[in-house]
Amino acid sequence: MANIKSQKKRIRTAEVARVRNKAVRSELKTLIKHVQAAAEAGDKAAAAAAATRCYRALDKAVAKGVIHKNQAANRKSGVQNLVNKIA
Repeated sequence: MANIKSQKKRIRTAEVARVRNKAVRSELKTLIKHVQAAAEAGDKAAAAAAATRCYRALDKAVAKGVIHKNQAANRKSGVQNLVNKIA
């Protein structure tokens, strides 16, 4: 356990940030799964709408510092490939 006052506060704030970041990452996974489900069903309109929501969430996660911009770009690319494969 830390003895320094500022370090005790850092422990508290780091825990709050960890929980928030975990929630954001979980939401990203859920949104990607929505795109995958729509793609497997062959519903291009639903997949495109889900992809748009996914892109927005990925960009927000980058802005908040939850994920790196290159990771967001890779995930966007994967989502777009799913949408493009729908006949």
